[in-house]
Amino acid sequence: MFSGIVEEYATLVALVKDQENIHFTFKCSFVNELKIDQSISHNGVCLTVVTLTDDTYTVTAMKETLERSNLGLLKVGDKVNVERSMMMNGRLDGHIVQGHVDQTATCIDIKDAEGSWYFTFQYAFDKEMAKRGYITVDKGSVTVNGVSLTVCNPTDATFQVAIIPYTYEHTNFHTFEIGSVVNIEFDIIGKYISRMIQYK
Repeated sequence: MFSGIVEEYATLVALVKDQENIHFTFKCSFVNELKIDQSISHNGVCLTVVTLTDDTYTVTAMKETLERSNLGLLKVGDKVNVERSMMMNGRLDGHIVQGHVDQTATCIDIKDAEGSWYFTFQYAFDKEMAKRGYITVDKGSVTVNGVSLTVCNPTDATFQVAIIPYTYEHTNFHTFEIGSVVNIEFDIIGKYISRMIQYK
């Protein structure tokens, strides 16, 4: 489980395709604190550390993960938002994030708001999935590339988020442009509520 408060971005230094899987090797500042089998969120996708060196670690993404997320689009040198799993003895600064990406979205607009930024994303809307909580709501929570954010101006297939300078600089939001593909995870609480309503 994660909070959506990204620690930093890691740099992809190697990738190896292995049948339908991809092994990704990353470099970041906390490699020497990691251990095998540890869970780390990568652009919002929970992946397990499988090997370590002095300054890199490797994780493996399987076919379903690659199909649901933007990880299959990564190239060596790309920056990926990373967060280690949440410790249960601290504050939940973001919201409950599972690290189970629901689908991707595309950046369709970026507005400079005199120091902050508004990003608008569009995703494939499915009425049946919406009934199960796969939607955004005004002032609700959404995870974009692993970052816990508050939704503004949602429609059936779009939503907007406001990004402060700190988040812009310390996550891969500063690399986004029109057409960038991101991972989104809808709020788990909304999914549970939607599901329970179906059984009333």
